[in-house]
Amino acid sequence: MSKQQLTANMEDYLEAIMILQRDRKVARVRDIAKLLQVKMPSVTGAVKNLAEKGLVNYERYSFVTLTDKGVKIAGEIINRHRIIYEFLNGILGVSPEIAELDACRIEHVISPQTVAKLKTFVAAGKVSQEPGE
Repeated sequence: MSKQQLTANMEDYLEAIMILQRDRKVARVRDIAKLLQVKMPSVTGAVKNLAEKGLVNYERYSFVTLTDKGVKIAGEIINRHRIIYEFLNGILGVSPEIAELDACRIEHVISPQTVAKLKTFVAAGKVSQEPGE
C-alpha cells in the first residue's frame, strides 16, 4: 500500500491505534475516539475502512489491532512525527505545544527524502549539543 492511498485521517487513526496498543496493550473504539477527539461512529467507519485495506483487524464490539502491514505503516508515521517534532523543538526551539501541533500536520505531507535529511540533521545537532562540546 502506498502512502498516496492513505488520507491524513487514516494515518492519524493508525498512529492512535499503535499508541494505544503500546500504552494500554489494546485499542478500543472508545479509546481511539477519546484520543483523537472524534465521535465513536467516526472511528467505527474509519476502522472498517482500514480493515478493508488490510491494515487493522476489527470485529464489532472487539478490540482493534494493527496487522503486520498496519504496524509497519504506523511505525513510519510515528517515526516521521518524532523526527519533525525533534527538529522543530530541539533544533529550532519551537515550544513543545506548537512543535507537536506542527509535527502532526507536517507528518502527512513531508517527503521521505526530506524526512531522511531531517533525521540526519537532528542526529548531528544532538551530537554537537553534548555536554563539554
